[in-house]
Amino acid sequence: MHNLIVVTGGAGFIGSNFILQRMRDESASIVNFDKLTYAGNPHNLESIADNPRYHFVQGDIIDRELVRKTLARHQPRAIVHFAAESHVDRSIRGPEDFIHTNVNGTFALLEEVRAYWSSLGEPDRARFRFLHVSTDEVYGSLGPNDPPFSETTAYAPNSPYAASKAASDHLVRAYHHTYGLPTLTTNCSNNYGPFQFPEKLMPLLILNAQQGKPLPVYGDGKNVRDWLYVEDHCEAIAAVLAQGKPGETYNIGGSNEKPNIEIVYRICDLLDEISPAKGVSRRELITFVKDRPGHDRRYAIDARKIERELQWKPKETFDTGLRKTVRWYLENEAWVRDVTSGSYREWIATHYSG
Repeated sequence: MHNLIVVTGGAGFIGSNFILQRMRDESASIVNFDKLTYAGNPHNLESIADNPRYHFVQGDIIDRELVRKTLARHQPRAIVHFAAESHVDRSIRGPEDFIHTNVNGTFALLEEVRAYWSSLGEPDRARFRFLHVSTDEVYGSLGPNDPPFSETTAYAPNSPYAASKAASDHLVRAYHHTYGLPTLTTNCSNNYGPFQFPEKLMPLLILNAQQGKPLPVYGDGKNVRDWLYVEDHCEAIAAVLAQGKPGETYNIGGSNEKPNIEIVYRICDLLDEISPAKGVSRRELITFVKDRPGHDRRYAIDARKIERELQWKPKETFDTGLRKTVRWYLENEAWVRDVTSGSYREWIATHYSG
């Protein structure tokens, strides 16, 4: 078995960053299996599109026959499963897509992977891994003085998105305990960085601020998140894939708890410094909007297990990561133009109207 990995959802934000990072290793080969929904963008991977070690398959993980053929043809040593609907607001407006992809899709994928893995001879069977990328939102919400989420925190998902990811986490766990499939699960905090679709907080703020548009902030802006730079997250996933113990869960966090309003201020101030607007502070664009239903108050991750067992720690501080992110969006206007086409604008208009 060669060093080939199948990545599901590899044209998305975290998936494409992971693929680009892994492809720097000359021994790596990657098959990117992606449905190309609104958030999947093949342009993210243009720099490696012609590399003979990279192969793209357009497909839905729920299409078992296509998954089966892909596994049989490429004989991967691992699956890294990013494919998911991942936006809380979208899950509130239309939960069905989240059940389709996150629950039914993960189940279909697990079934085909189990059949493939069962057919392998030793030592390939022992070496194989299925790594499932999940979220800290499965744990619910924390009070201001609660300890951060650890791997043993009880699940208490509060949005259809979080519930669908919790369901997929449970399926992955069950396939390890019932069938022996060598699974690994990672639960990460809020990611930020290059190639993030501009419905998420940071790119939305950066792009709106540059265009002089209102900067929408939910509620009182005091909801707290733990922020993780995407490249740090991808290195953590690689560490779990290489050294993680099958059946285990690893929480990945940036140790950067910040209220949303602080993120907004920091982005405004950075843009004022890097790309000043005539005599105006971007802070003047801040607009408080009605809070979303079931908006979790605080997330925080206890990442001591991955630090202790796999010697992983984030390299970026919040300041260095944020500066890199703001610069990337300013320097990649063509990418932004491409993803903010009609369908995206319709979504923003529906969602943030009033």
